[in-house]
Amino acid sequence: MIERVKKYLEEVNSFSSTDALTIEEFRVSYSGKKGILNTLFAAFREVPIEQKKAFGQELNILKNAVSEKIKELQSKLKSTGGKSSISDPTRTPFPIQTGNRHPLSIVKNRIIDIFSQIGFTISEGPEIEDDWHNFTALNLPEHHPARDMQDTFFIQTDPDILLRTHTSSVQVRYMEKNQPPIRTISPGRVFRNEAISSRSHCIFHQIEGLYIAKDVSFSDLKQTLKYFTESLFGNSKIRLRPSYFPFTEPSAEVDIYWGLETEVDYRITKGTGWLEIMGCGMVDPNVLKNCGIDPDEYSGFAFGMGIERIAMLIYQISDIRLFFENDVRFLKQFKGTL
Repeated sequence: MIERVKKYLEEVNSFSSTDALTIEEFRVSYSGKKGILNTLFAAFREVPIEQKKAFGQELNILKNAVSEKIKELQSKLKSTGGKSSISDPTRTPFPIQTGNRHPLSIVKNRIIDIFSQIGFTISEGPEIEDDWHNFTALNLPEHHPARDMQDTFFIQTDPDILLRTHTSSVQVRYMEKNQPPIRTISPGRVFRNEAISSRSHCIFHQIEGLYIAKDVSFSDLKQTLKYFTESLFGNSKIRLRPSYFPFTEPSAEVDIYWGLETEVDYRITKGTGWLEIMGCGMVDPNVLKNCGIDPDEYSGFAFGMGIERIAMLIYQISDIRLFFENDVRFLKQFKGTL
């Protein structure tokens, strides 16, 4: 124990700093409530009687040395106006915490990177759309019952103008300006007039993909989706269930096998092990015709997914509202993630 005290004494005598924070950390480490001195004084009771005198003398020497060292350093600091000597005068005077990407941006960039590796380009379009690009060109004419599937924010001054409900409108604009072969993905915000709950929100982020060329088949769609799910989730089984979307025929929902290893797995998959991640299908010939593409010469497939949905699965987040509350305690968990 005496050797231990002597080692501390050497550290105290050799310690030197002109930084106020470092000096304070030194003071706390030795003289604080849970500091070294209090720990040693507590251990004094267990020292054998024959060693108490020698141990006590060394302990008092250490205590006085700490006190003198702190007074000396604080006095020097006070004489310089409390300023540390900085070798680089351009250095920031205090630490600034760096920011980090939002988890939705992280997931979006990962998805974009995966599809860009197989030739998909990025296309963007306006968030305020007209009826033609958001509905009619996509096989959803006026009074079509499928319009009720999407609760829309209309602009009151003009019922033909609305906030887009999906990024499929970007695909329509892209097909109007470009002839096949077309291979593009459309990331962006979409808007739905929905009640706020742990699994819903008025603003979403989607990525939709489109591939138009000659002799494109449903098997091409399945292989593309298999490549995507394996790249994002690792080796995983997928299944396609028949579904309905007005702008694709045939249409399907895509599920991945998540597994049933934990209680959370049982809860989020409702005991099946399968999770729905996106919708897809072969582009309806009427949509191609509406966009000026000959459906007798070209065919293609489309798919779409919600970025929030994918991010919730990857990061095991149970409440979608966390993405929009800007709580630093939540966001800082993703620091260092690209």
